[in-house]
Amino acid sequence: MPELPEVETVKNTLKRLVLNKTIRKVNVMYEDMIEYPSVRDFKYNLVGERIIDIKRRGKWLMFILDNYVLLSHLRMEGKYVIRSVDDEYNKHEHIEFVFTDSTTLRYKDTRKFGRMYLYKKDEVYNNKPLSDLGLEPWDDELNIVYLKTKFKNKKLPIKTLLLDQSIIVGLGNIYVDEVLFMSKINPNAKAFSLKDKDLENIIINTKKVLEHAISLGGTTIRTYESSEGVHGLFQNELLVHGKEICPVCNSVISKIRVGGRGTYFCSSCQKIAK
Repeated sequence: MPELPEVETVKNTLKRLVLNKTIRKVNVMYEDMIEYPSVRDFKYNLVGERIIDIKRRGKWLMFILDNYVLLSHLRMEGKYVIRSVDDEYNKHEHIEFVFTDSTTLRYKDTRKFGRMYLYKKDEVYNNKPLSDLGLEPWDDELNIVYLKTKFKNKKLPIKTLLLDQSIIVGLGNIYVDEVLFMSKINPNAKAFSLKDKDLENIIINTKKVLEHAISLGGTTIRTYESSEGVHGLFQNELLVHGKEICPVCNSVISKIRVGGRGTYFCSSCQKIAK
């Protein structure tokens, strides 16, 4: 699944391709992708709207239009492609935005998991999904006090809570493994038991990992690409996720499931404090 660095890369790629284009028509081939409003209103309200900016909130792309904000979540394998209005459809292209210059932006999703919302600008932050999101990794309010409040009395594994988008947005399975490895924290450690130094390390390493991943265009795992032919390189920099040998102590990397997610860690470097 594309995580924050991948979505940031998609955002930056699309900004080079579709800014200032005006939507002439919208074709919806798979209606279940439109969460809000109705498909009819979704198509009607977008006609004549111009893409004036593209932002990101957590793992959501935000297409800033003249009067609306289009939210798009890529889920597992979603991607955007630019086509000519005359190009044939691929069977996995489910939403098409036709521009007045006869180019089109098509949303392609093999698994059909992607979802979209369309809100008026003054409504977007007060409604789901954005209203449910936690802090961005670079928010000044992301500090030890904030995490202590969120983790208080929580006996869930720290990995599970770092995947919770209502606490910190943008972290997914790959990057949580990397953050916990760099912080020397066992993924099964109970969140409430972490010390202030552990929380500080999580904050520092979250920013460090994500910034480095963004600089390399994200991580290409299986089918992710920000646009056709644009792949991330951070998979070459991964320290623990998907690895067999610890780069620090040369121990064999353990793979377990935490909260149903495949999890890589070093049992020597990431011991649970007693």
